[in-house]
Amino acid sequence: MAKEYAKNEVALKGIGVSPGIAIGSAQLFAHQARKAVQRKIKPDEVALEIARLEEALITTHDQIKAIQKQVAEVLGDEHASIFDAHILVVDDRTFIEDIIRIVKEELINVEPVLQRVANRYADMLSKMEDSYLSERATDIRDVTKRILDNLAGETLNQMAQISDSCVVVAHDLSPSDTAIIDRSFVLGFVTDLGSATSHTAIMAKALEVPAVVGLHNITAVASSGDTLLIDGSRGFVFVNPTPGRLDEYRKRAESQEQILNELGALRDKPPETRDGYLVPISANIELLEELDAVDARGAKGIGLFRTEFLFLGTEALPTEDEQVESYVRAAKSQYPAPVVIRTLDLGADKLPANFEAFDELNPFLGDRAIRLCLSRPQLFKSQLRAILRASVNDNIRMMYPMVSCVQEVMDANTLLRECMDELKGKGIPYNEEIQVGTMIEVPSAALIADLIAPHVAFFSLGTNDLIQYTMAVDRGNENVAHLYKPTHLAIIRLIDHVVAVSQKHGLWTTVCGQMASSPMLVPLLIGLGVDELSVSPSQAPVIKDMIRKLYYSDSVELARQALLSTSAEHIGELCLGMVRRVAPELLELQG
Repeated sequence: MAKEYAKNEVALKGIGVSPGIAIGSAQLFAHQARKAVQRKIKPDEVALEIARLEEALITTHDQIKAIQKQVAEVLGDEHASIFDAHILVVDDRTFIEDIIRIVKEELINVEPVLQRVANRYADMLSKMEDSYLSERATDIRDVTKRILDNLAGETLNQMAQISDSCVVVAHDLSPSDTAIIDRSFVLGFVTDLGSATSHTAIMAKALEVPAVVGLHNITAVASSGDTLLIDGSRGFVFVNPTPGRLDEYRKRAESQEQILNELGALRDKPPETRDGYLVPISANIELLEELDAVDARGAKGIGLFRTEFLFLGTEALPTEDEQVESYVRAAKSQYPAPVVIRTLDLGADKLPANFEAFDELNPFLGDRAIRLCLSRPQLFKSQLRAILRASVNDNIRMMYPMVSCVQEVMDANTLLRECMDELKGKGIPYNEEIQVGTMIEVPSAALIADLIAPHVAFFSLGTNDLIQYTMAVDRGNENVAHLYKPTHLAIIRLIDHVVAVSQKHGLWTTVCGQMASSPMLVPLLIGLGVDELSVSPSQAPVIKDMIRKLYYSDSVELARQALLSTSAEHIGELCLGMVRRVAPELLELQG
C-alpha cells in the first residue's frame, strides 16, 4: 500500500475584496476558452450566418436580463445595474455591424469574426489608464463567451452545477458567474485575476461571500479537493493549511462572530466618547432600498444621498415629480434626522443611457458633477425644484459635488434662487431656510474654503476624491495604488484647514468618504474637529463602537501629533497604535 504524504502548506497574498473567513474543499474551475473554428462559407450562406448571430444575440440578451432580475431580487437594483454594461455590448449595433461586415467581406463563419472583433474592443479598453474603462474589457469577454456558447447551441454553467460545499478557485470570475453563486454551497472564492474595484469584487462583498482576488497563480497551486482557507479581510489564502493554522483561524472566526453579535447590541446606543463628546453617525446611500438598513445598523439620518443612481439604469431620465417622490420617501423614513441630498454627480463613469455627452480623453477631470449641471441648467433646475418641493419635510438639506471654485457655488445658488422664485410664483411650498452645502473633494476647494464659506451652511469632505486629486493617484491602478495614502500630511493639513475655516464661520463639517468608515482613522478625524461621520450602513456599528471606546482628549492629542509628523507611515502608526490600545477587536474584523 502506497504511503500517503501530507501536502505542504502554501501561503499566498492577494487582494481581500470581501471580509470573512472560509474553510473548505477547493473546487477548481477550468479556464475555458471556446475555440472559434474558422470555415469558409458561400455567398448564399451569409444570410444564414447573420441570422445565427442575431438569434444568439437575442438569446444572450434574454439570459443577461434573467440574471439581472435574479440579482435585483437578491441584492437590489444597484448591483443589478452592473449588467447594464453587458446588455449594452449585446445591443451595440456598431459592434454587431462590424462583425456582419467582415463576414460578408471575407466569407467566413461568424464565430471567429465575433472573437476577433471582441478581442480588438477588449484589448483596446484593457490598455486604457482609466480603471473603470479598462475593467469594461472583462464585460466584453464575458458577453462574447456567452454568445459563442449560444452559437454552439450549448451553455456550460459550471457555477450552477455546484452541489456540495466548496471554495471556488478560478482564473477569473465574471460578474455573471458571481451573480449566480449559491451561498448555501459556495463558502468563498479565490481568483488569479481581479482588482478591488471590479464588479465581481463589489458583488462578492454584497453577497457577503469571503473572497480574495489578484492571487496570480492560485489555479496553478491549488487542485480540486485541496483544503483552502480564505482570510478575506487580510487577503491571505492558505492551500492545505497546517492543523495549527486551521485551529488559529477557527478560533478567529468564532471571535469575529462574537464581535459582530456585540456590535449589533449598539444599535440604540449614542455615538459618544467616554468623556461625553458626541459624534453623530449618518449613512451614505445610493438607492431607496437601503433606507431600512440605516436605522437597523444604528445610524441616524443620511449624510450623503447619491442621487445620480436615480438616473442610471433607466430608459428615460426621472421626471421632476418622480424625483420629489424619492426625496420625500427618504426624508420621511429618517425624520427628524437630517437627509443630505447631493445634486447630480454625473459624468466620467456615471452616465445615463442615451445621455448625450462628449467623448473626453480624461472624463474624471472633465465635464462632470457641478460642471455638467451648470452647463445643462434645465436638467439641473429640474432637480433643484424637486429638492425644494421635497424640503417641506424640514429635515432635507442639499449640497453640490466636485466644486473647485467660488463661482461654481455662486452660479449654482443663483439657479437655486431662480427655482425658488418659480415655485413661489406658482404657490408651491418649500423650505425657504433649506441648508445648502458643498462637497470638498478637490484640493482647490479645500484651499479656498474661507472664500466658499460665506455662500454655504456646511462642508462635506469627500475624502476618496480629495486624496486621489491631491496625490494624483488612481487607487484602482495597481502600479500606483501604494501612493494612495489617507494619512499623507497633505491630506491631514487640508482637512485641518477646512475644519478651522468651518468653525470660524459657524458651519459644520462632515466626512462622507472612506476615511470615515475606517476605525483606524476615525480617532484622527474626531481629533481634527470633524463634526459628523457619514458611512455605509453596514459600517455604522463598527464606527460607533470605535467612538464609544475613545476619549475625545486622546483624539485631540493624536491629531496634534499627526500635524507635527513628517511621514504618512508615522501618522498611520500613531492611528494604529490608538486602535490597538482601545479597540483591538476591530482590527480583527477589518484586517
